[in-house]
Amino acid sequence: MTTFEKNFTTEEYERRLAKTRAAMSKKGLDAIFVSDPSNMSWLTGYDGWSFYVFQGVILTLEGEPVWWGRAMDALGARRTVFMDGEDAIRGYDDTYVQNPDKHPMEDLAGLLGELGLEDKRIGVEMDNYYYSATAHECLKKKLSKATLKDVTGLVNWQRAVKSEREIEYMQRAARIVEAMHEQILEVAEPGMRKNDLIAEIYATGIRGAYGYWGDYPAIVPMAPSGLDATAPHLTWDDRPLEIGEATFFEIAGAHRRYQCPQSRTLFLGEVPQKYRDAEAAVLDAIEAGLEKAKPGNQAQDIANAFNATLNKAGFEKDSRCGYAIGISYPPDWGERTISFRRGDTSVLEPGMTFHFMPALWLDDGGLEITEPILITDDGHECLCSTPRELWVKG
Repeated sequence: MTTFEKNFTTEEYERRLAKTRAAMSKKGLDAIFVSDPSNMSWLTGYDGWSFYVFQGVILTLEGEPVWWGRAMDALGARRTVFMDGEDAIRGYDDTYVQNPDKHPMEDLAGLLGELGLEDKRIGVEMDNYYYSATAHECLKKKLSKATLKDVTGLVNWQRAVKSEREIEYMQRAARIVEAMHEQILEVAEPGMRKNDLIAEIYATGIRGAYGYWGDYPAIVPMAPSGLDATAPHLTWDDRPLEIGEATFFEIAGAHRRYQCPQSRTLFLGEVPQKYRDAEAAVLDAIEAGLEKAKPGNQAQDIANAFNATLNKAGFEKDSRCGYAIGISYPPDWGERTISFRRGDTSVLEPGMTFHFMPALWLDDGGLEITEPILITDDGHECLCSTPRELWVKG
């Protein structure tokens, strides 16, 4: 998203920087280099489809953050970041882009040296989609006097509790995903090509709802049917929808990069009893889990309640049943912090947002009925009003 209207006030960005700097100080760091685009955006407002090249934000314990990236993308940085300092945006020469003879980290090392960090303790996000082994080796070689520490997740955890404006953006995204599901239920029918249905989903998602425009989701629509729906992460082709098959739709509304994922399942034709049994088990288990979705409880309390109820009905789910959500870029709409699974003792706080994702994959199809939720002062709020049930047509 590029606009003259900033997504957040300078004061909100300053609060985010203060939280992050406090976490840096606890780890004894002088600076961090943040390459996750979600973290870059959360700290500075930067927004652009430029994460296929090396880029990042340098944050020290004082002063403005510094955006660093490809020189042509520096123009986009000037349009989106909150900083207005002369040296807050730094671009590297295009000869560094995808050139086997030189690496952008050579330029970054020079910039870090210019900032007086050549012999300091610098955090980098090592377990990150956007920071490669070669990048790390190059940076380490060029900054031989510095100490590079892994700070994967440091900024992510500062994002866990959402501000009022962030929650507002997620509520807008919720209205959009509701409209997307309504469109699916209206137009899906036997014989319709799957790619045509996906086109309808995308069109609705981008048009938005209630006057709120739709951003691009961090994950493409997952919409497998029949045996393909026994697997969780298949997308679509041109095969027609068929009577006797279930199709689950794992989709998200997005607004100003804030993601609100939600899944529902559509069965065409007469529903077999095992799907009705699975639906009943999942709905009961969702209610049990939601009863534990309140401040002071642990993330695992939701998972344990969900799984205990599901197991009593004769079903099992061996993967996590939820995760934190918020601002995100491809390839994932999760925040990579809290998960609803046994052993996650993270304490729930008001303002946290999650995708409660109790999906089941059966021997001939899948069933996904999921809920995005907000932890409130005295419990939780389901962000969407989409009917919680197995949909049936045909």
